Amino acid sequence: QVQLVESGGGLVSAGDSLTLSCAVSGLTFTTYDMAWFRQAPGKEREFVMSTSWDSGRAENTEAVKGRFTISRDNAKNTVALQMTGLKPEDTAIYYCAARPRYRAQYDFWGRGTQVTVST
Repeated sequence: QVQLVESGGGLVSAGDSLTLSCAVSGLTFTTYDMAWFRQAPGKEREFVMSTSWDSGRAENTEAVKGRFTISRDNAKNTVALQMTGLKPEDTAIYYCAARPRYRAQYDFWGRGTQVTVST
């Protein structure tokens, strides 16, 4: 059974930093691209950042460029999202997702972790 479990969310102030973690089990982690998505209240889920199965390629949405960093630990089957310079508009539920390498669709999702940034 594939499981993706996010952790590390919380309530922070604008300008603070926070690191989210996603623990993955039930799949061959080294053959999966990993990504973070987020969904703000009343909005559709949006892509945040991704890292390829071999960490050779990373992508991000313009809104987090220079502030967020994604990293993966293939020995521990984890992927992290380091967030700095947080803004109130970063408030959302953050989801971890996995897709088989060379595929377009993210097949597996976590349940999400809430990040709230106050002014």
